[in-house]
Amino acid sequence: MVRRRKSPENLRSHRWFGVSDLRAFGHRSRAKQMGLDEADYLGKPVIGILNTWSEINPCHAHFRERAETVKRGVLQAGGMPVELPVMSLSEPYVKPTTMLYRNLLAMEVEELIRSHPVDGVVLMGGCDKTTPALLMGAISVDLPSIFVPAGPMLRGNMRGAVLGSGSDVWKYWADLQAGKIDEQVWLEVEEGIARSFGHCMTMGTASTMTALAEVLGFTLPGASSIPAADSNHIRMAARAGRQIVEMIWEDLKPSEIVSEQAIRNAIVADMAIGGSTNAIVHLLAIAGRAEIPLSLESIDKISRQVPVIANIRPSGEFLMEDFYYAGGLRGLMTRLRDHLDLSALNITGQTLGDCLGGAEIFNDDVIRCLDNPIYPAGATAILFGNLAPNGCVIKPAAAEARLLRHVGPAIVFRNYDDMAARIDDPGLAATPEHVLVLQNAGPVGAPGMPEWGQLPIPKPILEGGVRDMVRISDARMSGTSYGTCVLHVAPESAIGGPLALVQDGDQIELDVDQRRLHLHVDDVELEKRRAAWRPPKPHFERGFGTMYVQHIQQADTGCDFDFLIGHGGVGEPEIH
Repeated sequence: MVRRRKSPENLRSHRWFGVSDLRAFGHRSRAKQMGLDEADYLGKPVIGILNTWSEINPCHAHFRERAETVKRGVLQAGGMPVELPVMSLSEPYVKPTTMLYRNLLAMEVEELIRSHPVDGVVLMGGCDKTTPALLMGAISVDLPSIFVPAGPMLRGNMRGAVLGSGSDVWKYWADLQAGKIDEQVWLEVEEGIARSFGHCMTMGTASTMTALAEVLGFTLPGASSIPAADSNHIRMAARAGRQIVEMIWEDLKPSEIVSEQAIRNAIVADMAIGGSTNAIVHLLAIAGRAEIPLSLESIDKISRQVPVIANIRPSGEFLMEDFYYAGGLRGLMTRLRDHLDLSALNITGQTLGDCLGGAEIFNDDVIRCLDNPIYPAGATAILFGNLAPNGCVIKPAAAEARLLRHVGPAIVFRNYDDMAARIDDPGLAATPEHVLVLQNAGPVGAPGMPEWGQLPIPKPILEGGVRDMVRISDARMSGTSYGTCVLHVAPESAIGGPLALVQDGDQIELDVDQRRLHLHVDDVELEKRRAAWRPPKPHFERGFGTMYVQHIQQADTGCDFDFLIGHGGVGEPEIH
C-alpha cells in the first residue's frame, strides 16, 4: 500500500505546540519549565510511552529500564518520547482479581491518549489483564500504537527439576496435601519457581495474550516469545521505539491492523499454542472494541479444526524459554499457514506472510508438526446446554481424558467462602465421581470473575491418588491451571442463570466431544427453583465497583462495559 506521509503541520501534537496563540504559548512555556527546547518537540512526533511498571508488579519489574530503551529508539528515529505511567495490574497481589479492573485500565488508557498531546503510543505490558486492557484502550482511540511485551521469566528450578509458573504450584500443593512431599520441598518450590523478572513462563494468560497481541499485528515480528532476561528483549524495545515514529509518519493505526482476518488468526494461534481459557473473554472484548462480529460458536468452529502443537505446560511438557529457542511464535505459525490469512497487516506495514519470512523451527518436540499434535483439536472447547445456554468454556487439552465424558451428582458451594470452609470437611462425602459446582463467582457475583474455577480436590480424594474431578463454575481459572474445569458459565448465577438453580445431588452431564453441558432436572422443577431464587446482596455501595456492576457484560460477550463497545475515536479535545 502506498501511503501519503504526514507533514509536521499535520501532527496531532502540533495543535498543542506549533500554533501561534495564547494556549500554545502556555504549552511551550511549561515545556521549557521542564528544561525542553522547541527543538525537542516542534515538528517531531510526540510519543506517549504508557508504562505499567510498579514496585509491586514482578512481571513488569524491568519496565523502568525498558522504558528508557524505548525512549532511545524514539530519539534515534527523530521523535520526542514522553513517559506516561498507567495503572499496573499486578496479577499476584490485586484482589479479588485484576479482572475487576481490566476495564478501568482500558478506560484510563483511552482517556490518557485522547487528552494528551501525543501522536502515537508505545504500550508496555505483559501481566495477564494488562495486555488486553492496553489493546482495548488503544483500539478505541485509534492512534498509531505498538505493543512491547514484558516477556516470560526464566524457567524455574528445584532440586534439578524444572518448574513452571502456576502449573507446578498446583501439582506440588496437591502432593503436599496428599502427604507426598514435606514442608522443606514445598519451601524449595517457593524459592525456585520465580527466578527472574518477567511474566509466567508457562502458556498461561500472560504468554497467551502477548502471543495474540503479536498475531493481531501489534508487535514487532517475534517480539512476544523473547524471554524478559534475554538481551534480544532490550534490542526489541529499542526497535519498537523507532518503529512507532515511522508508524506516525505513515499514519498506520489499529483500525487498519485489527481486522476480521487478524481476529481469526489470533483464534487459530490461540488454539495451536494451547492458550489460556481467559483468552476467549479477552478476544471477545477486543473484537467488540474493533466492531468485529465474534461469537463463541465461531471460536469453537476454529477449535475443531486446529490442533495443539505447542508442547508447553500446562498442556505439554516445556516452557516459554524452550519455545523461544525452538523457533518461537513465528516458527509455530509457519506450520499453521493453511489456517491463517497471511494478508493481515502488522505494525511494520508488512503482511503476516511477510513477517513469517525466514522463520524456522529448531526443535520438533517443542513445536510439533500438525500430524503429531499434543492434542488433536484446539486448546479450548465451547459448550452449551441447559446449564449454560449462552455458553461456557473448557480446556480439554489440560484435562484428564477419562472425564471429558462424564455424568455425576453435584456438590454445590454457594460461594467461595462456602467452598473454602467445606472442601476438606470429612463430612462432605465427596467421591471422584461427584461434580463440584461453585456458584456466585462470575463478573457480578464474585465480583470480577476471579480465577476460582480450578476448585481444589477434597483432601481425602487427593490422598487416594486422584488428581482431577469435574468442576463447574461461572468463574475463570488461571491459564497456568489444569484439570477438567468448566468455566465462564453464562449467564452467571448471581443474575439468575441456571447455575444458580443447581442443588446437591443433581445429575450433571459433561460431553466435550458433543459440546454439551446438561443438568438432568426437568423444566417444571427448575421453574419452581427459579421462583424461590433470590439474588445475592450487592458487593458495592460506591465508586468504581458500583459502576462495574451496573455496566459489566457477561463472559460470552467479553465482560466489557456496555458503554465502551465499539470505536470511540480520537475525539480531539478542544484546546482553549
